[in-house]
Amino acid sequence: MSTTAVTPLTTQDAEALVTAAHHAAEAAGVTVSVTVLDAGGHLLAFRRDDRAVLISGETSTRKAYTALQLNAPTADLVDAVQPGGLFHTLPTALDRPLLFLAGGVPVHREGRLIGAIGVGGGAPDQDHGFASAAVRALA
Repeated sequence: MSTTAVTPLTTQDAEALVTAAHHAAEAAGVTVSVTVLDAGGHLLAFRRDDRAVLISGETSTRKAYTALQLNAPTADLVDAVQPGGLFHTLPTALDRPLLFLAGGVPVHREGRLIGAIGVGGGAPDQDHGFASAAVRALA
């Protein structure tokens, strides 16, 4: 088994993710908030557009946290919390800020989870697209 260390998500990486997500949102004419968390769930970067709805700050953070904790894009988890879904009771079972709306994407380096990005403010599919574009730009 390899014990090679993977470079963690840096503040420079986090700023690059925020910038890339904001550029993608700007190109679509959408105002957003973007949150980047490290692998421990700690805030590395956050930015809210001046005209973004205030709640987008909270939703971007919760989307990033959810993507990090479950190591999956939140867009892939929406059905899992519906009645009968695998995680149906999870949003109410934990005293944690989970949010099962598209817009949260885990960030990997060399196959290992190093953080997550969350975008809020647009339609869920737009937020997912902006977050995904930012992760692709970082690679």
